[in-house]
Amino acid sequence: MLRYTLMRLGIFAGCLVVVWALVHSGLAPRGLGDSNGLWIVLLALLISAPISFVVLRKERDRASEGIVRRVERAKANLEANRTQEDVADDTARSQGQSSGQAQTS
Repeated sequence: MLRYTLMRLGIFAGCLVVVWALVHSGLAPRGLGDSNGLWIVLLALLISAPISFVVLRKERDRASEGIVRRVERAKANLEANRTQEDVADDTARSQGQSSGQAQTS
């Protein structure tokens, strides 16, 4: 996931530099008043999003598979812990019933 995030930030940074150059060279429109910096960032986000979606598809799928594996492993560990607790609880109850019967006899 870190790799995907860094690649996504790299694409955004590249778009930011390109948009900044286009705006300052006059090829792209400037923002209104003092909003030029915000305009450049928003335009870079707008351009980088579809590029990232297409270019990073395989990396996103790989990261997703890793997350699914970790979630399944965590679920399996929780189920194993729950089963151990149930066995321990059943054992304690059966021992408590056995000693309770022995005391009443």
